[in-house]
Amino acid sequence: MDMKPTRDGFGEGLMELGKTHPNVVALSGDLEDSARAHWFKKQYPDRFFSVGIAEQDMIGTAAGFAMAGKVPFACSFAQFVTGKTLEQLRMAVCYQKLNVKIVGSHGGLSVGADGATAEALEEFTHMRSLPGMAVIAPCDSLEAKRATIAAADYPGPVFLRLGRAPAPMITKESEPYIIGKSVLMRKGGDVTLIACGLMVEHSLEAAESLHKEGIDARVINMHTIKPIDKDAIVAAAKETGALVTVEEHTVLGGLGGAVAEVVVQNQPVPMRFVGIQDRFGTSGDPKELLKHFKLMPADIAVAVRDVLRVKPNGAAARR
Repeated sequence: MDMKPTRDGFGEGLMELGKTHPNVVALSGDLEDSARAHWFKKQYPDRFFSVGIAEQDMIGTAAGFAMAGKVPFACSFAQFVTGKTLEQLRMAVCYQKLNVKIVGSHGGLSVGADGATAEALEEFTHMRSLPGMAVIAPCDSLEAKRATIAAADYPGPVFLRLGRAPAPMITKESEPYIIGKSVLMRKGGDVTLIACGLMVEHSLEAAESLHKEGIDARVINMHTIKPIDKDAIVAAAKETGALVTVEEHTVLGGLGGAVAEVVVQNQPVPMRFVGIQDRFGTSGDPKELLKHFKLMPADIAVAVRDVLRVKPNGAAARR
């Protein structure tokens, strides 16, 4: 299976936009190589702007570009472009409903050895709390490319979360990509796994393992965390009766919280949350960190078995 970081997909998508959207510009907080915006910089030097290590200034500058009719893509490490800039994002971008695209590379645990200070594990929570902000977490490089291109034509602010570590290519060019519309990756009737980012592939692996135990798991790629696909969530709750959310992010206010908000108001069912449990990250190899934080397919399978124990008339009860 081919492996590519989702940040590469952003760089490729930005290059496509350079050809088709003359109003697209790119900004970086001195991390264009890491975010893969350096390809755009080389090809379109007059449309690229480096603000140095000054993310707050970058967001303010991006807001100015948007007010002038441009579509700015402002990129840096996810921790820096969301953690340092919340005030500017809130007042300069979201309050004015400006067409600014925020790109956070190195999200989640993929920064590895850089450790807790650079590991963005809270950005879904921060970004989805901002009025009007769309939040997207692609599962592979192709989806990241398509999300980047779609974001350019999506009205208003968008946050795009990318990873540094290579991820398996699991989506197809033939499948439609629509912001706010999830993708059914696997059918199933006993339980639904709702995942984003790298955890989509881990959820598919978990579903395959569970199938050998007689558990039929549906897998949904919820690439857009806001606006979230309410119809898919409600249908999954009705049809499978139990949900497990899976994210490389804190379980406090992220994908799991967004799904739970839909479920509790429309179709209450038992849920479990796989993610980072109210703590900071730590240094280490990204693969080892995923094991350390219990984000592997086997950990997802444990959560599925647990939720099926409390599902009324569930798969576990039938055996």
